[in-house]
Amino acid sequence: MLRGIYPGRFQPFHLGHLSVVKWALERVDELIIIVGSAQESHTLNNPFTAGERIEMIRMALKEYGIPTDRYYIIPIPDILMNNVWAYHVKMYVPAFQKVFARNPLVVRLFKEAGVEIDIPPAFNREKYNSTLIRKLIIMNEEWKDLVPSSVYNYIKSIKGDERLKEITGSDKK
Repeated sequence: MLRGIYPGRFQPFHLGHLSVVKWALERVDELIIIVGSAQESHTLNNPFTAGERIEMIRMALKEYGIPTDRYYIIPIPDILMNNVWAYHVKMYVPAFQKVFARNPLVVRLFKEAGVEIDIPPAFNREKYNSTLIRKLIIMNEEWKDLVPSSVYNYIKSIKGDERLKEITGSDKK
């Protein structure tokens, strides 16, 4: 059985992330989705908790018909030592043979750890970009079409959009 990992912060999980998950699942039997910076929440860059991000991902994958036996979702806290991060990840997850990543640091660290790297396509990265989506939420601009509808509805239900605006102190209309 071939298993891969897909690390990300998923702040929030968007349609670009979903495209990477689908692409990766064409190449492996199982995918471990790593929710990175698991200890972070309620900040501009990391507004959602690890638990909220796990729920977003599960809802989105269910919405798009991806069977639960094809993936794991595992939260992993940061460590402040990049040179051992790949080994840190290995402690938290089942065995894997491949990493799906575009982040240059992640690619470098897993290469140095001797793991095969598969770099997914960008999938309209300019549009599907968590930093942009958070900015659109803060500015009260349209972002609904950038995330799965289940993720949009979930963020609204937990008032995640309000949280993000309050964190920034923004009152723009």
